[in-house]
Amino acid sequence: MSEFTVSGRFKSRDGFAEFETTIDAENENVAREHTYTQLGSQHGLKRSEIELEEVSQ
Repeated sequence: MSEFTVSGRFKSRDGFAEFETTIDAENENVAREHTYTQLGSQHGLKRSEIELEEVSQ
């Protein structure tokens, strides 16, 4: 597995909040899916409220 850094922003009460997280995943697509899952469950967000800007290894 590789380590990916995913950055972007999500809709919050006060506008948009920026984030950067590190995910262990098999490829870039899996890293994106894990990020959507984590942020959605932690902050009660839908995928349409999360904007992924960059996924890098």
